Amino acid sequence: MNNYCDRSFCLPVAVGALLSFLSVPVFAADDLTDASPTIVIEQAAEGLQKELTGKQEYYAQNSAELYELIDRILLPNFDVLYTGKQVLGKTHWVSSTEDQRDRFVGAFYSFLIKTYAKGILEFDQDKLVVHQEPSYSKDKRKALIRTELIIQSGDNVKINYAARITDNGWKIYDVRIDGVSYIQNYRNQFNAEITALGIEAVIVRLEADAVAAEAVPDELPVESEAAET
Repeated sequence: MNNYCDRSFCLPVAVGALLSFLSVPVFAADDLTDASPTIVIEQAAEGLQKELTGKQEYYAQNSAELYELIDRILLPNFDVLYTGKQVLGKTHWVSSTEDQRDRFVGAFYSFLIKTYAKGILEFDQDKLVVHQEPSYSKDKRKALIRTELIIQSGDNVKINYAARITDNGWKIYDVRIDGVSYIQNYRNQFNAEITALGIEAVIVRLEADAVAAEAVPDELPVESEAAET
């Protein structure tokens, strides 16, 4: 995904952080005026750090458990349907069948987990700066939580998370790296692919990619391998 971010590890870490940021309870709509969605990010960062401390190598070698952990904490707080609909785009969403929509949303969700799960293992709370005041839409139904990731060169990469309020509380649906939305990135990719091959072919490809990603042998982190040699 280097075409998405010139720092090749940004997207895996950012989406990995997105997955991890959904591990704490969200606020109900009635709490909108009293609590900021920024708290979701802050509490999740702290909780994730505790969960991963001393366990990165274990999870790196046990992908199935890492996937299960993410799936258990992600699904209740991630707006899977809304994200899938936005990624597919209005034209393809309307022209597809209900079964195809369900399969696309499920396949894309699985693809995200299988592809970016190990980005969580690179997460370091100390390198994440969370800005306290989110930006709200005029109707207060959406919010943009601004963060910055400090990378090795000392540069700060702006990584912002978009959330929307639902009947079940705040749900995060997008991550934007230096202003570029991953929803828009994937929408462009899928639009070209669907136009050329059809939505059914894209769904089958996504399902196969998720299976293939899960089948990749687990490896020790590079640092651990170096330490053992």
